[in-house]
Amino acid sequence: MDFFQDALQAEISKKRKNIEAVGGGSKKKYVSRAELERQREEAYHERHKALQEKQLLKQQEKQKELEEAQEKRAASKSQQSAKEQKGDQADDEIFNISREEVIKRLRAKGQPIRLFAESDRECKLRLRTIELQEERGEEGGQNEYMRKLEEMEAGMRLDILKKGKGDGDTKKQPKRTNAVVEPIETHLIRSNREKLCMQIFVYLTHTMEEWDDAMEAKSQEEKQSGPGKRAAVLQKQTMEHLKPLLRQLKKMTMEPDVLARVAEITHFMQIRQYRDAQDSYLQLSIGNAPWPIGVTMVGIHERSAREKIFSSQVAHVLNDETSRKWIQGVKRLMTFLQTKYPPDTLSQLS
Repeated sequence: MDFFQDALQAEISKKRKNIEAVGGGSKKKYVSRAELERQREEAYHERHKALQEKQLLKQQEKQKELEEAQEKRAASKSQQSAKEQKGDQADDEIFNISREEVIKRLRAKGQPIRLFAESDRECKLRLRTIELQEERGEEGGQNEYMRKLEEMEAGMRLDILKKGKGDGDTKKQPKRTNAVVEPIETHLIRSNREKLCMQIFVYLTHTMEEWDDAMEAKSQEEKQSGPGKRAAVLQKQTMEHLKPLLRQLKKMTMEPDVLARVAEITHFMQIRQYRDAQDSYLQLSIGNAPWPIGVTMVGIHERSAREKIFSSQVAHVLNDETSRKWIQGVKRLMTFLQTKYPPDTLSQLS
């Protein structure tokens, strides 16, 4: 009997605890429907709040990933722009010349010194592009040789056709200079540069006319031969290459050190001392300035002989393609004069 009473009391205490837990710890023996509905609403709001927080965390993570991706793209763009700027600076360092030098080279090539809305750097890059095209042979070299050869052959065919029609005697004679060739006085470089430029201009023009007359005096068979064609193309090519030199002499825009070397070359050519003219030609084209080989800067102070490297007598043939061409043209004139006016002694042959 006592056993059944103990079990009944335990069951009653268990039910009472359950009722108190549902009733929020109250002493009530029952729970109303409104209380249950409120508890359900609270549980629903808690679950909804947790879901919103989870979605907010996901959105924040996505936003963070987007920001990191944008930062990476911006960093890559900045690195690329820095590389491009570094490459441009390297190009500027390699082709670092003044604005006056750019203007001089463009005028020598017959190009405008500035296009519309063109900056100094863009103008420098345009000059560099033109010079690279000339070096690669797109406007010179073998292509120019072949073009001159085709023009010359076309001119020969036209002359033969005119002679067949009886119009050979009506060929228009080229215009010749009537100026008197004077002895070139190199000392005028200090006192009267204008007269010196005119003397060199007249002498070179007269020599070019003599070369042209010598080519015209050849027989038709010799002109049609392979060596004759090559000589004719070489002569026409030289006439074109010497035009910038004649233009500079006529306008007196040549640098004093270059003018001095050209005056020496033409002076020795005029008196038939071709070996001395060859030496002056090498001074102009190659120069004799010492080249910086090895370590030149070992501290904060320059070495004792370093100032001699940049003192004088630098190589002007390396400046641009136009200068290289007219300097080579002067050497070809020297070769022609040695055949027409040989020196008195063989030691003066270049």
